[in-house]
Amino acid sequence: MIVLGIDPGTAALGYGIVGSSRGHLREVDHGCLVTSPDTPMPERLLAVHALVDELIALHSPRLLAIERLFFSKNVQTAFAVGQARGVVLLAAAQHGVPVVEATPNEVKSAIAGYGAADKEQVQRMVQLVLGMAELPRPDDAADALAIAVWGANSAREGSDRLSPVMDRAAVAPITRGESSFDRAVREALAKEAADERASKRNAS
Repeated sequence: MIVLGIDPGTAALGYGIVGSSRGHLREVDHGCLVTSPDTPMPERLLAVHALVDELIALHSPRLLAIERLFFSKNVQTAFAVGQARGVVLLAAAQHGVPVVEATPNEVKSAIAGYGAADKEQVQRMVQLVLGMAELPRPDDAADALAIAVWGANSAREGSDRLSPVMDRAAVAPITRGESSFDRAVREALAKEAADERASKRNAS
């Protein structure tokens, strides 16, 4: 199963594509579309739509996972992100791709174990979960990969774990016990800690 994750924005839109097969996740592609503030908004939105349309046509995702905007101190930023989200949802609908949404807290909790994880922690866990040789960059692309991982694992755990589009603006993540993904993250962290301890013993 291919899942397309989107971290929406008009100045920078991150995208991440992951493949899921027999419980194993892999990175397929990731990147970031950056548009100039000097470009008129209609043209920036057209670029967003063109990119998402191209990604869907190229990779044929079974699911599109996108971050839900539930709060922003900057009204102008929130409005711009909302416009980008609308364009992404339009492209998904045109291709008949189902859409699921998650709050930033839900994604961070799923990836790093708690909703207050910083950018570096999210990048590191995405790298571990997807077995990437390097940290995913830039930040927007790493966030999009994290959203895609959340979407892939939520779909694998069952439809009851998916947040339907526009159903709520939850701040706290949903918790339903340890999933197979939670277990994989815990085991990856334990292995990393053990490797670090072994490295320190060898160095001394």
